[in-house]
Amino acid sequence: MASQYPSFSSFFITLNLCFCLLFLRLNVIGATSAQLTPKFYAKTCPDALSIIKSGVNSAVKSEARMGASLLRLHFHDCFVNGCDASILLDDTSNFKGEKTAPPNANSVRGFEVVDDIKSQLEASCPGVVSCADILAVAARDSVVALRGPSWTVRLGRRDSTTASFDTAKSDIPAPTLNLSALITAFSNKGFTAREMVALSGSHTIGQARCATFRTRIYNETDIDASFKTSLQANCPRSGGDNTISPLDIQTPTTFDNAYYTNLVNKKGLLHSDQQLFSGGSTDAVVNIYRTRPTTFLADFANAMVKMGNLSPLTGTSGQIRTNCRKTN
Repeated sequence: MASQYPSFSSFFITLNLCFCLLFLRLNVIGATSAQLTPKFYAKTCPDALSIIKSGVNSAVKSEARMGASLLRLHFHDCFVNGCDASILLDDTSNFKGEKTAPPNANSVRGFEVVDDIKSQLEASCPGVVSCADILAVAARDSVVALRGPSWTVRLGRRDSTTASFDTAKSDIPAPTLNLSALITAFSNKGFTAREMVALSGSHTIGQARCATFRTRIYNETDIDASFKTSLQANCPRSGGDNTISPLDIQTPTTFDNAYYTNLVNKKGLLHSDQQLFSGGSTDAVVNIYRTRPTTFLADFANAMVKMGNLSPLTGTSGQIRTNCRKTN
């Protein structure tokens, strides 16, 4: 005759199942609480976004190029172990930071603008707003300041306590890459080829150093002749490495879709730019963005949100630096 009570073993199976479900629920809650959210500072630093926007607008008003520089800082930060402000750390005796890595040396800029914004935030709400979040918001505000699209920036990133020279050297796409290598570099970070083309549209603003496009204007053939000649006037075969030229010759201080028109006309400044329109798989996307500016702006904004979500430190990971250039 069967017992009317559950067996001892089935009791423990049920109990274990309950504990497992409780553990899973707690993990889900914990993961949810660690996610980025647009209103992360709503109570702890309600003026954070306005302080960052004011600092960016002031910097861009003084020098339009700074908008592109701040956007690039965020990109170069996120592509190296996630959006954790590691790019802002100065070298120390314990590690070699990312500022002197080949993609960044004598190139990345805007650190003083970030310092100024951080100082204002520390005065308003000490130890609350991360340097990583400053970079994410400043990138968006820079694009808006140059008449580009806006997007909602999710917040709550924390700052790394180290940096990686080697990862910066290997993971940030070089201006010499061919199309297949570009697709791979972005795919490694979770981006599609179309998103790669959209993010490359950031080259509608900003300047590039002669050293990054010298080989293109002297050795390559898929380049407009007059465009090449004009560039050679300011970028000699040797010397003048730091002489700069606009990435977009049409509207270098306006965030628009002119970059893609340049590519179709063989006026991409960097080798990696022109590779997007060179008879390959991304030609069609370039033509879409060239003829449908609203599509480009929407795709760019969505890709920036995705980039801002690359491996952020949240919860209790990392720290909130008091000075963006060094760990606490």
